Amino acid sequence: MHPSTVRVIWAIYRKDLAVWWQNRVSLVASIMPVVGFLVVQAVGAAAVGRNPVALVTLDSGPAGQQMQQIIHTADVFRLTDATPEQAQALLHDLRVAAVITIPADFTQRVLAHDPAPVEVTLNNLNLDFANDIRRAVPDAITQYYAAQGSASPIKVTIRETDLRQRDIQFFQYNVLPLLVLLLVLNGLVTSGIAAAREWESRTVKEMLLAPIPGRGIILGKVLAGFTVTFLLGLLMLLMGAALDWTRPAGVEWLTSLMIIALVSFMATGLGVAVGAAVQHIQPVTGLSINVAFYLFFLAGGIGVLAFQPAWLQAVAVFNPLAYGVHALQMAVFYGSTDQLGRDMLVLSLCSLAALGLGALSLRRGISA
Repeated sequence: MHPSTVRVIWAIYRKDLAVWWQNRVSLVASIMPVVGFLVVQAVGAAAVGRNPVALVTLDSGPAGQQMQQIIHTADVFRLTDATPEQAQALLHDLRVAAVITIPADFTQRVLAHDPAPVEVTLNNLNLDFANDIRRAVPDAITQYYAAQGSASPIKVTIRETDLRQRDIQFFQYNVLPLLVLLLVLNGLVTSGIAAAREWESRTVKEMLLAPIPGRGIILGKVLAGFTVTFLLGLLMLLMGAALDWTRPAGVEWLTSLMIIALVSFMATGLGVAVGAAVQHIQPVTGLSINVAFYLFFLAGGIGVLAFQPAWLQAVAVFNPLAYGVHALQMAVFYGSTDQLGRDMLVLSLCSLAALGLGALSLRRGISA
């Protein structure tokens, strides 16, 4: 590369970073929606992770106390021990979703080998909550029989074989899709605004009259947007590691950084293309945010893509964000290289295509 081109790239790069630093509206526009989603996910995870239930224990016998202990240690409810009157008040005030009652004759029935039902009063105002409780109560009862061992009238042996070495909380699982959303959103908004500002401030005329190569302008803008986006993604990854949300191990740090870099390049190229095509900051910001969110949702950003509707899985095949999310989850959470080659290839090709589209759009805008 000719030294003059390098100087042009460096000058455009420094100028765009300086302008961005003085006008950090794009950073706010990129971060605030993701922060909002993060808060929503945290609240949602707390709400659906373990349902609030009141436990009424009327039996002071050994079987009743054992059942009470099993329900407490089953880790499937947020329990409140209560009297029958307190439990009904909690249920009426919607402070619990159900009341589980261990009847007074529970031990007597167990010793007599008679049916010993555990009573459940369920508020089925929401099918998701109701079904969670319907599944959780039998699970706790199963653990009760398993804890009795050979003395149990029902022989139950629980054996769990995990496909993954690590259990990931629901909230943690959703952090990485939001990281990808942040990269795409910031890349589109930052680069789009930087490109559109040249037309709004009329500095594009100076570029047209200056004896500088067009590829230097393009590369300078792309590298400036990439730097901001990549560093923001790196900061979020490090914050996640500090909070034990996202903590890659060993070489997976390098893999994670490569994925973040590819997604950043792709988003930056798209941002330059949008900015050069629209040429006005306000519509560029709105369009970039909409494009980022559509790509995010169509990649199965909320939930597990494999369990999403068939039409969404079919659409996600053509969405590069789906590959970025999968690659990050495998690297960060599971230390796995499952389909890493495929994911990296798709992200690399999409990054090159986005950069080419951005360069073509900016070149046409400057030469027009």
